[in-house]
Amino acid sequence: MTKADLHNMKGEKTGDINLPGSIFDVKINPDLIYQVVRMQMLSRRQNTAHAKDRSEVRGGGRKPWRQKGTGRARHGSSRSPIWRGGGVTFGPRNERNYKKKINKKVKRSAIFMVLSAKREKDLVFFVSDLDIKEPKTKQIREFLKKTFCDKSTLIVLPEMKKNVILATRNIDNVDTIQAKDMNALDLLSYKYLVIPKKAVDVIKESFSNEK
Repeated sequence: MTKADLHNMKGEKTGDINLPGSIFDVKINPDLIYQVVRMQMLSRRQNTAHAKDRSEVRGGGRKPWRQKGTGRARHGSSRSPIWRGGGVTFGPRNERNYKKKINKKVKRSAIFMVLSAKREKDLVFFVSDLDIKEPKTKQIREFLKKTFCDKSTLIVLPEMKKNVILATRNIDNVDTIQAKDMNALDLLSYKYLVIPKKAVDVIKESFSNEK
């Protein structure tokens, strides 16, 4: 177990929180984190680039000119890749699949390493509770300013909190994610992490073998 400061919505310290060492205090392996993040980026890649080959180009059904007697090179179709407006040889195709399989244990280890690295650098802010009665952007903005997490912040929610999600929707560089859906890429995409006390328990239940 390792300890960290626990705060309220006003940014005031209210006590300490016990954190599982197997999640927030592990040895960091930058190479492993890089491999996992790279695979996740490839899996999210949208394959939209597509060049038509000669079978997809419209027209070119008739032979451009007769085979012999013209003095010109013989051609069978204007859809040939050597013709302007013809098909493309070895061009990008949207059938390509960039997804890479990631071992569950490796993915989980990367999450723990990123959490540990951010906690060591004091980039994780633990709050006793993060619950607002109305989806007011002003409340979340004031909370983030008091906690110095108003720039590039990811809020880890223990469950679906509609008011918090709606309140952060209009704030630049601030986003929310459920604890059970955490991944190394999203954690590294933001500088600060705001984690409510209940979310720590969800992280432990979802990713750790400790019960």
